[in-house]
Amino acid sequence: MIVLATIIAYSLILMVLGRMAGGRGNDEFFRGGRRSKWQLVAFGMIGASLSGVTFVSVPGMVVTSGMTYMQMCLGFILGYVVVAMVLMPLFYRYGLTSIYGWLGKRFGNEAQLTGAGFFLLSKLTGASARLFLACAVLHDCVLAELHVPFFVTVMGTLALMWLYTRRSGVRTLVWTDAFQTLCLMVALLMVLTGVVNRLGIGWGDAFEAVMSDERSRMFVFDDWKSTQYFWKQFLSGAFVVVAMTGLDQDMMQKNLTCKSLKDAQKSFLCHWACYL
Repeated sequence: MIVLATIIAYSLILMVLGRMAGGRGNDEFFRGGRRSKWQLVAFGMIGASLSGVTFVSVPGMVVTSGMTYMQMCLGFILGYVVVAMVLMPLFYRYGLTSIYGWLGKRFGNEAQLTGAGFFLLSKLTGASARLFLACAVLHDCVLAELHVPFFVTVMGTLALMWLYTRRSGVRTLVWTDAFQTLCLMVALLMVLTGVVNRLGIGWGDAFEAVMSDERSRMFVFDDWKSTQYFWKQFLSGAFVVVAMTGLDQDMMQKNLTCKSLKDAQKSFLCHWACYL
């Protein structure tokens, strides 16, 4: 019942944030009137870039590849710099609502429609998988015991998302992403605290145990054939950020709600520091 009460309280807070952040007109809906604080956007992007798939799967990767994922995270830094210094000036120069509008200005309407079409296709596919995972966890851990059908869990989740975004648009997402990031960090701290307490050791002992484990290895420089080789991971991390963030309307639209290009760049560059 505690978990269910937490979910209900969380949903109500999302509703309140959606109403408070509301605005009128297309510019308010799609660009938030360019009034978002860059600090809020940066903080919210942490939660936006970490899906339930990331939260569940990345810790499991440690079993097979250790902490070498950090090499890719270091590559993210280069990718964020490229997006902030190369792509963002283009988006702000033309005052774009959709980042694919640049394709239309540079290559014509067909290129813009093609880019936007691929975005919609990839976003629907990825969002469907993430939605399924979130609903599966929610259903198996909470609602199955109440004999709630799985399709009701899915439809209820979709209805919640529609209710808090249907009028207020992207400003709602900026605020709810920040709230979700806060909840994510609190949950992570609670998980770590629970694990340490269950093991019956202190934080210092837990830190030493992790650092002394062979799976804590972060860097691979001695085997260039390995998929975990540093430069492979580092460069792939840079390309991942450019492709999955800099060229993704869902992620970039929130940065386009900042007051100016400099604020958007500060938001983006600060985000990777918070993310690491």
